[in-house]
Amino acid sequence: MADGLGDKPMEADNGTNTLKPPQMGLKLVHLDLKGAPPKVSYLVEIFPLLSHLGADGILLEYEDMFPYEGKLQVLRSPHAYSPSEIREIMNLARVLHFEVIPLVQTIGHMEFVLKHKMFSHLREMKEFPNSLIPCKEESMELVKSMIDQIMAVHKDLKWLHVGSDEVYHLGESEESQKLLAQTQNTVDSLFLSHVRAVANYIVTSYPNVKPIVWDDMLRNISEEKLKESMLSQFVELMIWEYNANFKVDGMMLQIQKYQRSGFSHMWFASAFKGSTGAAQSLTPISYHLANHLQWLKVAEALSRDFIQLHGIALTGWQRYDHFSVLCELLPVGLPSLAVCLQTLKNGVFSEKEEDFVKKCLGFKTLRVNFISTEDAGSFPGSDIFNRVTQIITYLQESVDKLLEENIYIKGWFSNYHRKRKFVHPSIIQHFEGEVRRVHAHWKAGVGELSAALEKIYYPDTVEEWLEEHVHPTLTKLQLFVKDMDETLASEHLK
Repeated sequence: MADGLGDKPMEADNGTNTLKPPQMGLKLVHLDLKGAPPKVSYLVEIFPLLSHLGADGILLEYEDMFPYEGKLQVLRSPHAYSPSEIREIMNLARVLHFEVIPLVQTIGHMEFVLKHKMFSHLREMKEFPNSLIPCKEESMELVKSMIDQIMAVHKDLKWLHVGSDEVYHLGESEESQKLLAQTQNTVDSLFLSHVRAVANYIVTSYPNVKPIVWDDMLRNISEEKLKESMLSQFVELMIWEYNANFKVDGMMLQIQKYQRSGFSHMWFASAFKGSTGAAQSLTPISYHLANHLQWLKVAEALSRDFIQLHGIALTGWQRYDHFSVLCELLPVGLPSLAVCLQTLKNGVFSEKEEDFVKKCLGFKTLRVNFISTEDAGSFPGSDIFNRVTQIITYLQESVDKLLEENIYIKGWFSNYHRKRKFVHPSIIQHFEGEVRRVHAHWKAGVGELSAALEKIYYPDTVEEWLEEHVHPTLTKLQLFVKDMDETLASEHLK
């Protein structure tokens, strides 16, 4: 076994036992476009691969990559997809029989909207552009306009995800405080009322579309309050949990509470990347595999309780929020996604699934417990996977070891000597060759990575990733080479 994770939800079929894996419904791959949005040409490359691995659809979180128009045009990223590019995505999805569910935030995680001056007066907290004031009429008009523009480009949708997670500082604005003081409303009531109004607008304006919301803001709301809100008549819940070893019993209790509150259709949300650290660069496959094995156990228990599961979204967060750094790039997370999709499809991750993933990705070996730099694979973006793995694993370590542990550099070419361009003439030969070799190696490697990134990503993504993960260390080495060259050219060595 490749994972070494212990218990599995069921044994692999040996030809005589025909146990079926738990039914997970639609398996949606989440594309988080608020960081490192790939060019459409890359999506064209990977969509068929995702289908082959077991995906049934895409949860498409546009954020600022949607080509908003009119008053909302300010929300666009400089590299926002064009309407024709979105049509290209939708046409490809249609060919692959993918379900496409757009995700538009409607109350929380509104940073990409509320950071702009023209919308800043709609913030719940003046200094924090996360949450929309729900009781302002202008807030609702903004949300309706965003929804209408999304819907105009996406035809024949069955679902629209309206976000609604992590609504920080809800109820803290002057308007919200005034409403809370004058009525029997609570902060929970503000949230429920807004989500219900948004959902009601969708089902009224687009009768064939069902809204989906994240569940986290409902977890601590009482069963009675949820029933009273009648929210279950308007929305379906997407219950998310990304931890590797979350408690199945606890999750079932939460789901049963939702069921008693009137919610008859559920969605799950796992994670294949982007949930193990805001600045995570390499994807810990075994962690995400464990998360999906837990969700299989929940699905198995769910089937016994006759609760209908529409599907599961495999989230791949690219930023924790609009202002945070990039998490793992999509090509770096693809091996994890492949493992997780096969696990959900077959109910187990055994040698059979491992062999299938290796064949699909062009790997000779597949290590889920640690990242290997020996086998780059041959999948779309594998060159990025390979170079990123090498740079994150070895760049800083090799440069620090060279500059901080070499006895000749420490003893005869310290910062003091470098500043004064002064060195013992016979000493520099002890490190010059090694310094130039290491510098040339990483300069070439970074050049190859930069070229690979430019094929898939827009210039701002390439710049951000290199500035975060390469430039601090490579610049340190380049400055050392510069000091060495200037010292070699100085008068006392001539």
